[in-house]
Parts: sequence; C-alpha cells; structure tokens
Amino acid sequence: MKSKSGIFKAVSKIFHILFLVIFYSFKMVGFLIKAFIHLLGLIKKGLEHNFRFSLTFRITIAYVFLFFTVFLLMSVGIIISFNYFIQDYPPEDYIFLLGTILLVFNLIGIIAIILIGSGVSRRLLAPIKSMTKTVQEISFNQLNRRLDVSGSKNELKDLAQTFNGMLDRIQESVEQQNRFISDASHELRTPISVIQGYANLLARWGKDDEKVLEESISALQSEAVNMNHLIEELLFLAREDSGTLKINKEDFRLCEVINEILQETNMIDSTHQFINEKNEEFTINADRKLLKEAVRIFMDNSIKYTPAGGSITLNCYRKNKKAIISVEDTGVGISKEDLLNIFTRFYRAEKSRTKEKGGTGLGLAIAKLIIDNHNGKINVWSEVNKGTIFRIELPS
Repeated sequence: MKSKSGIFKAVSKIFHILFLVIFYSFKMVGFLIKAFIHLLGLIKKGLEHNFRFSLTFRITIAYVFLFFTVFLLMSVGIIISFNYFIQDYPPEDYIFLLGTILLVFNLIGIIAIILIGSGVSRRLLAPIKSMTKTVQEISFNQLNRRLDVSGSKNELKDLAQTFNGMLDRIQESVEQQNRFISDASHELRTPISVIQGYANLLARWGKDDEKVLEESISALQSEAVNMNHLIEELLFLAREDSGTLKINKEDFRLCEVINEILQETNMIDSTHQFINEKNEEFTINADRKLLKEAVRIFMDNSIKYTPAGGSITLNCYRKNKKAIISVEDTGVGISKEDLLNIFTRFYRAEKSRTKEKGGTGLGLAIAKLIIDNHNGKINVWSEVNKGTIFRIELPS
C-alpha cells in the first residue's frame, strides 16, 4: 500500500512538473519557431536569385525542426523527472515509474506536435487558400483577374504562373472570338441591307417597271454571291479555329498549279498584263487545292489594287531547298502602317482597301493560315504608288 500511495504521489508530482515543462516548452518552441522562420527568411532573401526553396523543402525542414525540438524537450523532461523520482522509490518500481513518465510525456508530445504542426501547415499553405479564393472569383466576365505570383520561388508560384498563362490564352481567345463575331455581323449587315432595299424596291415598282426589275435582280444576284463567298470564308476560319480544318497533302508538280492559275486569270481579266518569268518543274508535298486557293488570293489582291493596264508577275522556282512563289504587281502599294496588319481578319487600309474594291478583308488572313498550315512563310515588300511583292516560301 505504501508503495502504491508513493506512486500516486509521484504521478501527481509528475503532472506538476509537466505543467511547468509544458508552459516553458511552449514558450521555448514558439521562440525557436519564430527564430527558425526568421532565419529561413534571411537565407531565402540572400539566395533567392540563385536558389529555389521548394514548398516540399520548406515543409520538410519545418517538420524536421518541429519533431527535433519536441522530442528534445520530451527527452529532457523524461530525464529530469526520472532522475527526480528515482531516489525515493525502490528498484522494483523503476519500470512502472519510467513507463508512466514515458506515457505522459508521449501524450504531451503528440498534442504539442498536432497543435504546433497544424499552425505551421496553415502558415506554409496559406497561399493555396488565397489562390483558391481568387480562382473562385474569376468568371467569364472577369477574365482580367490574375493570381498573385509575388513571393518565394516554389511549386505554388509555378502553379500560379501556369494558371495565369492559361487565363491569358483563354482571354485572348474570347476577345478574338468577340471581335470575329462583331466583324462578321458588320460584314453580313451590308449585303442583307442591300437585299432588303432591293426587295422593297421590287415590291413597290418592280412589277410595272422592267428596268427596276432587271436592276434589282442583278443586284440581288451579286449580293447573294458576295454573301455566299463571305460565308465560305467564315466557315473556313471557323474550321481552322476549331482545329477541324483538313489538310490533304499529296505530291504534285507546283508548276502545273501556277499554269492553271495563269490560264484562269487570263480568261477572266483582260485589263492587266500577266507575266511569268520563272516556272521551274519540281515536286512538292502539300494540299493542292488549298495551296492553289492561297496563290489565287494573292493574285486577286494584286488585280484589285493594280490599275487597269498595270502588270502582275507570278513566278515559281526553287532556292535553298525551298519552293518559292512570288506575286509582284505595279499597283497602289501598301503603307508601312497598314503593312503590319494586312493579315489581320477583316482589316482594310483606309485608302486602298475600301468597300468599292470588293472583298471582305478575310482573303489575306485565309491565305496566311493556309501557308502556316504548310509550315511556310510569307514575306511582303511594298511601296505606295509603286507596287507590292508577296513572296511565299514552302518546304520542298
């Protein structure tokens, strides 16, 4: 009985000592953690331009330090407690006494690790909470919001930069789509207005006036052709944007396509002089139909903006393992300011690219897409009132 009452007294003294140890341990651990974080901050500030402290590294170091500190304090407390009580108890009670001390200190250590560890985790993972809140606030109408990428270099910064890059691409795509819809609506509005106007004209006087009837029918047919052409161009661009545009490559002689374009152009246009100085024979692997369409677009562009009597030169040759197609005209030319935007959809230069010239402002954009899909390149040289040269380079 005496032995048991002594053990109970020992346990009560252990709890008293534990209270003191825990109190001072928490103060010491708090001080050590603050010192450790401050030390990490100094190291990071000094080395952040040359080294990268990953989130994994920081969490690992923080928990290693935490476990080391807690177990060090537990060991000290166990040693002090055991040394304090060992003098008052016989050897046969040492195991029970030591087990009791270990159990109490282990429980206290686990509680300390949970409390301190959760605080450290919240501090280290706080940027994730901030990122989550920002992402939740981003909507279709607020695509200009971005995650904060300031701070240390770690995986979270990489994630934020990747997410911001994705948002940049989405925003650019949405803005491009909105511009496309706006421009397409504007382009469709004109022929629809013309058709509506002539339909009203027919309804009023077309039945009795043969001249009005013929004029209206001719205008309606012309606008129908223009609308059909515009819709075909819009569908082409839509297929390209959605990734469904099919490129059917085959081997063929490029000179045959050039001859076809020259022959067809001479048949439909007698107001210009068409010149062919080079048309070398060699085989190319490409989509014959699309490539012919691209070259025809450049030819049509030259025809539109070259005064009657001017010359247009179409050449085809091979140089440095590249297939070269050049279209040169003596037309009105393109200013330096407009030259930067000629491949932009629906773009027209103020003076030369007018509605009276026809077209939708999509031709050169489509031609560039075709050449890009063949891993080609387009170079343009132009001078106002002297002419323009389009040079296409394709792998051969």
